[in-house]
Amino acid sequence: MYKRILVTVDGSETGERALHEAIRLAVELQAQLHIVHAVELVNVNWGAELPDPVDIWDILTKNGADILHRAEAAAHAAGVKFDTKLIEIATLGQRIPEAIASEADSWSADLIVIGTHGRRGLNHLLLGSVAEGVVRVASKPVLLIRAN
Repeated sequence: MYKRILVTVDGSETGERALHEAIRLAVELQAQLHIVHAVELVNVNWGAELPDPVDIWDILTKNGADILHRAEAAAHAAGVKFDTKLIEIATLGQRIPEAIASEADSWSADLIVIGTHGRRGLNHLLLGSVAEGVVRVASKPVLLIRAN
């Protein structure tokens, strides 16, 4: 059924739950995983007192690479076929949900697995939801993994 599963990781506990569910599915279905992490620099509101944007970008990409490295170790330990990608958003007009959906299309994913924190009310309004955004724009089925 699902032979190409894209899973997003963000370093959170919920992201880890999504990764482990995607690995479980990949083992069960003998599917390939495409593990992605997205970093976005363009939507940061830069002020005069903030550090150099290049330094921030370097920190974000290094952190993303570390998150992907940990995900690789988990996938490797489970014996599933996988690859990883750091999605870098450096232009206005694209947000993380759109980038994930676009990556799923480009990679020909059959399924997107993503964690959701289940925020409600003011927290949801202020922080938004990448998972909700992916559900809204993706052309592929999306499996939401809720936080504990």
